[in-house]
Amino acid sequence: MDTTQERLDDLRRRKIQAAAGGGAARVDAQHNRGKMTARERLEELLDEGSFQEMDTLVEHRCKDFGMEKNTIAGDGVVTGHGTIDGRPVYCYAQDFTVYGGSLGEMHGLKICKVLDMAMKTGVPVIGMNDSGGARIQEGVASLGSYAEIFFRNTRASGVIPQISVIMGPCAGGAVYSPAITDFIIMVDQTAHMFITGPEVIKTVTNEIVSFEDLGGAMTHGAKSGVSHFTTQSDEEAIGLARQLHSLFPLNNLDTPPRAPQSDPADRKCPVLDTIIPDDPGKPYDVKDVVGEVLDGDFFLEVQEQFAQNIVVGFGHLNGHTVGVIANQPKVLAGCLDIDACSKAARFIRFCDSFNIPLITFEDVPGFLPGTEQEHGGIIRHGAKLLYAYAEATVPKLTVILRKAYGGAYDVMSSKHIRGDYNIAWPSAQLAVMGAAGAVEIIHRRRIAGARNPEGERERLIEDFNDKFANPYKAAALGYLDDVIPPNQTRIRMIKALEMLRDKEELRPARKHGNIPL
Repeated sequence: MDTTQERLDDLRRRKIQAAAGGGAARVDAQHNRGKMTARERLEELLDEGSFQEMDTLVEHRCKDFGMEKNTIAGDGVVTGHGTIDGRPVYCYAQDFTVYGGSLGEMHGLKICKVLDMAMKTGVPVIGMNDSGGARIQEGVASLGSYAEIFFRNTRASGVIPQISVIMGPCAGGAVYSPAITDFIIMVDQTAHMFITGPEVIKTVTNEIVSFEDLGGAMTHGAKSGVSHFTTQSDEEAIGLARQLHSLFPLNNLDTPPRAPQSDPADRKCPVLDTIIPDDPGKPYDVKDVVGEVLDGDFFLEVQEQFAQNIVVGFGHLNGHTVGVIANQPKVLAGCLDIDACSKAARFIRFCDSFNIPLITFEDVPGFLPGTEQEHGGIIRHGAKLLYAYAEATVPKLTVILRKAYGGAYDVMSSKHIRGDYNIAWPSAQLAVMGAAGAVEIIHRRRIAGARNPEGERERLIEDFNDKFANPYKAAALGYLDDVIPPNQTRIRMIKALEMLRDKEELRPARKHGNIPL
């Protein structure tokens, strides 16, 4: 009979073998690619000594293609829980040194267990993906585990924050788990996401494309909008995941943690008094406005390279996490197009799910015109943004900086779709359209019949501007709660947010709405 010491030695040996992953040679190969191993990534992610591993000794059950002779404890994924800055988190990291990180039945069920436990306890999940895809030897069992993960990602959506970090290949059906989660971080040059790889594309369509151009971090960060952040290394990606975790509540019934800050709540922003150019056609950088208003000039921009005509991201206002949406006059004059609407709508819905107030900085001349936009469905995509703002019940604060024209005025968290606190700077212009276009429509005959058509046009434009190129008509109708000096923006936002902190807004009971996807 084995002695107690022998049993303990056997357990220790099994744990050491599991921790070794695919062995020293494969670990070296991982390092040579500039990538950390799964366990190194978890050590970097979590507070020192906090990681508690689950399912260390799980093995696959495949008996085909000689797999029964090749079993490695852990089955290619390390799962468990720990803390980040003392706050709990569930996590998993796929191990590329074991079967190329491929997902088999038991590998997938380990991830499912993490998601189930996170839902039971109301704790966020961070997943680190580095996988060759479905384990071909296991066939439909592998596909079944993928679908089990997808279902749990969907069920957890809006209940607990989910963050995906792509640190290697993520191909085929594997891409849909990260796509359902709230945020995707990709490591440049080492991370790739695609449904079908370059070889399949070449066979089917004759297109020749590289891994990077097809599904690299820059492609998904700037062109497709699939990813939200691009980093240069595993370490940077993990640091960003930690930072996101620090901004969010643990679950949808919680409130975001309040950040310590030394930026005075009564700080004025005199630079904002002169930030809007006198020429209404001249651009400026709305990020300068955002940075002045938020605490300590901290702003974590989301999807920075995608749809740059709208800016979204997280910051703090008097220590409270807030979500910022701002039109960017530097790009497409700040017009709303298809990508901008989709980008902002999804960001708004995340913030609303997790009790993060919304701050909107508005300078929008309208929706981007053109057949490409109309044929691409700008009506449907614009409706997403409208729907997201109207649906949101968190505090909604809006500052109109300059232009607020046409339907875009309504969409950008206007009073009419239940913005809670709507204010404007004296430079604000609220109208159906710009003065030149309006005069051409309203006074076409009058201009044509004038002795001096050009002089009459200029006079009428000036008259229109006197009436509408200011915020006072809207303020007189109660569509604005106030018109303020720009330097007071931070002070007024903080006071309004404090007043609205315990806001409750009930909506009709329903299974869910039908957002125009």
